[in-house]
Amino acid sequence: MVLRRVSLLACAVALTLSGAACTADPAEPTPTGSAQPSATTGQEVRKLTFGTFGTEEEVEAMRRVVDAFNATSTTRKVTLVSWPDHEAALLEILAGDAPDVFLSSRIDLGELVEAEALRPVSLLLDERGVDFGDRFSRDAVDAFAFSDELQCMAYSVSPMVIYYNDELVDFDRMERRELPVPTVDDEGRRLRWNLEQFQAAAEFASRRPGVRGVWIDPTLQGLSPFIHSGGGEVFDDDENPTSLAFSEEGTREALAAALEVLRDPAVTPSRAQLARRSPVQMFKRGRLAMIAGFRDLVPELRATPDLPFDVIAMPSIDGSATVGDISGLCISAETEHVGDAADFIAYAVSDAAVETVTSTGYIVPANTQVAASDTFLDENREPEHALVFNASIRHMEVPPFIADRTALTEAVGPLLARLVTAPGVLDLESATEQIDIASRSVLAPEEETTEAPEDDAEE
Repeated sequence: MVLRRVSLLACAVALTLSGAACTADPAEPTPTGSAQPSATTGQEVRKLTFGTFGTEEEVEAMRRVVDAFNATSTTRKVTLVSWPDHEAALLEILAGDAPDVFLSSRIDLGELVEAEALRPVSLLLDERGVDFGDRFSRDAVDAFAFSDELQCMAYSVSPMVIYYNDELVDFDRMERRELPVPTVDDEGRRLRWNLEQFQAAAEFASRRPGVRGVWIDPTLQGLSPFIHSGGGEVFDDDENPTSLAFSEEGTREALAAALEVLRDPAVTPSRAQLARRSPVQMFKRGRLAMIAGFRDLVPELRATPDLPFDVIAMPSIDGSATVGDISGLCISAETEHVGDAADFIAYAVSDAAVETVTSTGYIVPANTQVAASDTFLDENREPEHALVFNASIRHMEVPPFIADRTALTEAVGPLLARLVTAPGVLDLESATEQIDIASRSVLAPEEETTEAPEDDAEE
């Protein structure tokens, strides 16, 4: 679902916030759970848990946020727990072991709502003065609106962008050679481009011995920005998909345009090269000029000596589009400390707390004040044009909830790989039909009555 498509729902949330805060009963009791006397005040200490996921650096930064919050009171204490990723978090939460507050991926929102695992945060955060207006990305906040309620508070957002080696992709040299290059804005920045310019950059970089121009993962995630940008659709329905939509005319046309670049053996790594090193490893060694990625790639690239890199938006075909994920801070429906949980979220999304995590380099903050600050943009560190991440948020497409994403990946993954990497002439019509048929075995198995045809995608 496109983020901007839920703006009407966000308006409903805003109306709820503006009116309900005045009518809420201030005397509504907050349940209390296990507690013990404070050593300094003798008052009961209310204990909460906060669950997060991410790299060691991100978890450690969150720990500092927790410590800072705990320092503000002697009568409540938050303990941090962590998971390796959002999938592990989801499993534990759905198993009934949810922390009082937890970080969640927007991808998992449908399942969490269906399981009644969340307590909406709209009124709770409004009562604590959290500004849902200009201080937070409207698109990110909209993404957590469901059934006229804000289910979780948007925390970070990471759109897919193109990382490029700015020595291998030298736009000034390309322009002197009269090659197509991205337009310069009023401040002399090249932030957006089209498919023709993207292809020219890939071909330009590939002229160097041992260098390939570009690699895009042949996955649903990797191909989706090109499909949406070309006016196609990835799924047959934004809410309850029963099939991929690769065989639809608009999607085929978008793929045909993108695959002219992505299937070009002169600009993409060979199978032998990919068998030796991953695309990221090739990029870090200066052997690959461009890759698509998210913000969490920045620390790894910064740690690579003598690697010049910058970012630019995903190339447009007919319009701007990208994909990505959004994380939010949620309150468990089972918490016995609703007020304290809301207090913690209100603190965690404050400028000072968000800066603590943003400084690690892994996230794009939904807090627009921090996203516009030097903590995030910092033009003295690569990438120079980090504002590309902020600008790309409004063009993000959020995929529909899929109950078994792993099964879908396994069903269509090999077909997508062949679509992009198989040598020879591509029969796009046959290949896209096979992809859609394979997807139905996962998305609508009870409706699947037709066996997939023999693999004849290539001639």
